[in-house]
Amino acid sequence: MFDIYIWFYTGVALTILGSLGTALGPGVKDPITRTLNTEVAAVGVSLIFLTYNHTIGLLTFIAATAIITMILLRAIVRLEEVGAEL
Repeated sequence: MFDIYIWFYTGVALTILGSLGTALGPGVKDPITRTLNTEVAAVGVSLIFLTYNHTIGLLTFIAATAIITMILLRAIVRLEEVGAEL
């Protein structure tokens, strides 16, 4: 069968890479790239939780994706209202 530690370590790696991408993301001009950087971290956290319980992993992915998308879209709209260049 599948080795469960592969999914755990993949989740840890994705969480670290996604967090670094999000931290460096404000230097990126494209809002889609910023959103994808945060989604990588959300998938990593979901994979970590998936090794423990399937329901927790799925709910974490859905909640993190919804919250991050709402926050980033509001930030992008707010910056466009101010007239800042994205």
